[in-house]
Amino acid sequence: MPQSNEVVSRSSEMSKSPAGALEHSREFFPTKANNKLLPTGPLGSPLTIEAGERVGLVSKTETRVYWHRWIMLFLFSAYSASNAFMWLQYGIVGNIFIRFYSIDNMALDWLSMIYLLTYVPLIVPVMWMLDKRGMRDVVLTGAAFNCIGAWAKVGSAAPDLFPLTFFGQFVCSVGTVFILGIPPRLASVWFGENEVSTACSIGVLGNQLGIAIGFLVPPILVPNVDDMDELAHHIRVMFYITAGVATLLFVLVVIVFQEQPEIPPTQSQVTARSIPPEDYSYMASIKRLLSNKPFILLIISYGLNVGCFYAVGTLLNRMIIEYYPGEEVNAGRIGLTIVIAGMVGSLICGIWLDRTKTYKQTTLVVYVMSFLGMIVFAFTLDLGYLWVVFITAGALGFFMTGYLPLGFEFAVELTYPESEGTSSGLLNCSAQVFGIIFIICEGKIIDSYGILPGNIFLCVFLLIGTIMTGIIKSDLRRQKANALAKEASELKKPPHVDV
Repeated sequence: MPQSNEVVSRSSEMSKSPAGALEHSREFFPTKANNKLLPTGPLGSPLTIEAGERVGLVSKTETRVYWHRWIMLFLFSAYSASNAFMWLQYGIVGNIFIRFYSIDNMALDWLSMIYLLTYVPLIVPVMWMLDKRGMRDVVLTGAAFNCIGAWAKVGSAAPDLFPLTFFGQFVCSVGTVFILGIPPRLASVWFGENEVSTACSIGVLGNQLGIAIGFLVPPILVPNVDDMDELAHHIRVMFYITAGVATLLFVLVVIVFQEQPEIPPTQSQVTARSIPPEDYSYMASIKRLLSNKPFILLIISYGLNVGCFYAVGTLLNRMIIEYYPGEEVNAGRIGLTIVIAGMVGSLICGIWLDRTKTYKQTTLVVYVMSFLGMIVFAFTLDLGYLWVVFITAGALGFFMTGYLPLGFEFAVELTYPESEGTSSGLLNCSAQVFGIIFIICEGKIIDSYGILPGNIFLCVFLLIGTIMTGIIKSDLRRQKANALAKEASELKKPPHVDV
């Protein structure tokens, strides 16, 4: 009997026999034994059609939404925030670390770019691990890397130990690979149909919260003092705090985090669970995704948008200090404004998607506004008024960061019933590649020609991404699957007779 704070939905003809449910599953998901595996075509293929048919029969299964889904979500978000904080804890006070370690701008930028570079070669094995070992093992492994990397950096607070601090950052960057693709998977596995986009937004919001703290806290904990011993003390304090938080979160993940609820929350999850493991081919799934033209367009447009965000976040200190010397603390506050506004945007976009299901339209509008926001930010940065920079940066962050969960959820819709971890992993891989390219290129442009040409460079690629988003064909497969399940359930209801 479900508890009062659990939401339960049950179709009128729930299967009484597990064996019977299995027979239904086999009928519409043929196994290798009878040589009727689903074709691997893209949009409109028999894969999509038969997946919909399967939903109609497995809709006899009970679904339930558990209250402790929020514990899973907020624990993951906190652990994601811890990792994201360590990504930017160097860059926002970059001029201080350049002097402390006696390094150049490129070496400092690599402390950020290593997060992006590590993702590219490791995402395929991590996606495989997610599908074969499950979400709990992936989250636990990422939390372990996050904790180990944080403690490695504790011992690097000395001017001659830059290699050690880079090693610690590298270990933390490995942990990122186990984080970025989880929000859509966690939302689909734990949350109901009308809250899945909001849950995904909160999962992404956790990462953005870490970035916000990474913009705000380092300038406060690490002031720009001349005495190197005092500076080393401040850096060490920051490293100890981050290591302590990472350790606490690792312990909580070990104790609390669960793989999935006993009963799935939606009919689309019922369908996904009905696929026999022996019928699932990881490489075949990758091939299907890479032959899905709308998804390919989304991969590229998502990478362009998020890559621009990575470049702005990494080079923000350099941009602000160029026009406003000595304003390291305000540079951090401007970064905080970008991310806080983006967190609000992410949450609003998630709630909007749950209520309207307008994935294509919302994604396109937010992309256009990101492009316009980048233009305004680029051309007002040198006006000499910090309050203007705060306003334009906030507007840019609201849309550019708000786009992140939209991309994840749109991808899940376009690629259902493929694994959410695989689709989000490919999106993030694109973002990391474009992020590295944009950081290096914009950094070189800034060094040679100035801040404005560097930001115009980003505007051009955001325009390209906007055009690509506009030509994506919207095929909301997950919504169709849930609708088919509801229709099948309604058809099986006995007619109502008035007494």
